[in-house]
This record gives sequence, structure tokens and C-alpha cells, in this order.
Amino acid sequence: MSENIPYIICSILCFIPAIVFHEVMHGFAAHKLGDPTAKDAGRLSLNPIKHVDPFGTVILPLMLMLAHGPVFGYAKPVPYNPRYFKDPRKGDLIVGLAGPAANLVLALLGAGVAWALMPLVQSTGLNNAFSLYAYGLFLPMFVLINLYLMFFNLLPIPPLDGSSIFAFILPKKYLPGYYRIQQYALPIFLLVVIGLPYILNMNPIAMYLHATAGNIANLIFPFSIS
Repeated sequence: MSENIPYIICSILCFIPAIVFHEVMHGFAAHKLGDPTAKDAGRLSLNPIKHVDPFGTVILPLMLMLAHGPVFGYAKPVPYNPRYFKDPRKGDLIVGLAGPAANLVLALLGAGVAWALMPLVQSTGLNNAFSLYAYGLFLPMFVLINLYLMFFNLLPIPPLDGSSIFAFILPKKYLPGYYRIQQYALPIFLLVVIGLPYILNMNPIAMYLHATAGNIANLIFPFSIS
């Protein structure tokens, strides 16, 4: 158990800023488009407590950490009102993509720091705490978790961000029916994320994350990390 403590600590330190910046960027995008809802609700704050969802932010990631699976999850959705947007469908799409875009920027930033530190680590080796934990564990995990969150949230499943892409390309005549389905977003989400792996005896979401986030992480990071 003791050997898992650094892994769990690094996972938490990576996951919290990833979800906070993800949600803040949703609210920031909506604010820039003229919607004050997120700002009025205090959701433009970098305080993690403002964004915590009991299951998506705590229970689900903790289960995945303990199982040494891909760490992903979600925070409490940022409230926004598309009626404030000049073009509601376009605004909804921009707000939806702002969160995953934030995670992509953070992943690239983490990879950039790793490349900048590589000469120093090569000269000292991994025989010190900084190199072992900061470079060998934290930075790879930071990049992976942000990419996992990015691609996980791009799934076209309500209430994930990918559903806004789906709504944008869906013909207008089908939108009322689609929005009715969104009322059942949480049960559908739980069925797909938790129930589907048991039904299929395989985890298609984990396979998808490894194929997307995992391969991109290996491409941008100085060494293979997935």
C-alpha cells in the first residue's frame, strides 16, 4: 500500500487543476459570449471546492486510481444560459469545447516543461527525489490525466462536452427530441461508463482513451508514458 501513496498523491495533484481549469474555461467562454450565469454563480473561481461533484470528482477518479486504470472524471457542470448568446448553437459549441481545449493546453504545457528539464534530468539521473517524483511520475501523469479528461469529455454522451458537438451538427428538427433525451443524461452516462464494460466484458472507454490520449501523450512527451 505504501508504494501506492506517491501515485495517489500525484494523481490528486494532477487531477484537481485539470478539472478546475476545465470548468473555469467553460464559464469564462460563456462569460465572453455575454452570459453572466457562471460568474454570478461563482464558478469562475479557481477554488476546487466550487467545482466538486461527489461522484465524478471524488469517487470515480479514486476508484480508477486504486485500480491503476486511466484517471478521468468530471466536475460539477458550470451553469450557463444559451439565450444570452447571439447564436445559441454556436455559443453552446464554443462553451462545450472550451473545457477540453483547456486540458489540451495544460497537457502541452506539461510536455513542454518535461522537454525543458530533460537535459538536467539526463545529467543527474533519476537517483534524486525531484527527478524520480516530479519528472518521472508527476509530469507524465499530469500530461496523461489532462489528455484523458480532454478525450473523455469529448465523448458525445450527455452531460459530457462532446454532446454539444453532437447538438451542433444535428439537424434542427431533431433538437427538441435530443434535448428531451438530455433530461436522462446521468442514467445514460452511468450506463455507458459503468454498465457497458460489464455487459461487454471489456472496457471500450479505456480502450478509446489509450488509443487517443495514450498515443498523443507518447508523441508529445520526451519518453513513453502509457
